[in-house]
Amino acid sequence: MARTTQGPRDAATRRGGNPDEGRYQRGQRRTAGEPLTASWRPDPDKQDTPPPRRKKSGVLGTYGWRIYAVPVLVVLTVLALMNMNDPAPDSAAQPGASTGATSTSGGEEPEPNIMGEAPSGKLNADIPSAELPGIKNYKDKGSGSWEVVRGTTNLFGRGGKLYKYTVEIEQGIDASTYGGADAFARTIDGTLQDQRSWVGGGNIRLQRVDNGTADIRISLTTSDTARRPDYCNFSIQYEASCWNNGKKRLVINLARWRYGAVAFESDLLLYRQYAINHEIGHAFGQRHKPCGENGALAPVMMQQSFGTANNYVWQLNQVDGGDKNAVPKDGKECRPNPWPVT
Repeated sequence: MARTTQGPRDAATRRGGNPDEGRYQRGQRRTAGEPLTASWRPDPDKQDTPPPRRKKSGVLGTYGWRIYAVPVLVVLTVLALMNMNDPAPDSAAQPGASTGATSTSGGEEPEPNIMGEAPSGKLNADIPSAELPGIKNYKDKGSGSWEVVRGTTNLFGRGGKLYKYTVEIEQGIDASTYGGADAFARTIDGTLQDQRSWVGGGNIRLQRVDNGTADIRISLTTSDTARRPDYCNFSIQYEASCWNNGKKRLVINLARWRYGAVAFESDLLLYRQYAINHEIGHAFGQRHKPCGENGALAPVMMQQSFGTANNYVWQLNQVDGGDKNAVPKDGKECRPNPWPVT
């Protein structure tokens, strides 16, 4: 019978020891088939030590990245200050008709909050053409609140900015004195839809509404309310209408609506068309204009309620609060005209 050769594992077993003890003894030779093992007690003298970091010298070493931040912050601060000192661009004026709106750039006076035919101060002079035709000491009084006349229109006008308007009547006015709310509204709508009115210039669109927000509130108003400082703010003896930009209210003076103006003689409809177009012209950014040529049609933005002669209008405008530079005293006199597009 052949004798079996015993390996180291059997020998260890015969000696009564653990057959696995020898393989992990330091200095013992690894047997075949055993896994590689890392040293479990590394030699501290052989550990890798990272090289010391080189310290930067000078200012860069002291302040590091902060040295770059300082000039960047200085540049940003200078740019911000320059931007603050730049003047803001002029605001664009509201679009007008073919003549265009008046801009407030170039040293011109800014548009006042209330634009009306009459100055705010008292007038001692007598201007016959500014009187109500055939009426003396006219007085009326309303409640100071308005009621919207029901009714709307389709949008009209070929292009440009859209303005929505309401038609309103001051409460307390006797309807028989002006023909009633519907008649007043029809005159407003018909005038503004006419191609000789502002829409004819091609850069204004309009639409009548009877609820919601309106850009212009066309309001038939008693003389007493119109004269108040918070509406038209005038105290001269002559009646006038106005555009109050702060309240978005176009005040049509009831006295003028009923009796017209001397310059228009007995043509009450022609005067009413003028009053509408003149005051809404202010809402579109237009300013007062003088008669440009003797015998020609007056510009609709001339203060025709007081006459169509420059000398008369100039005299009235010299009162405190008047539009003193609008009309020269040059003797020119025009013919009455209710339309901006002629």
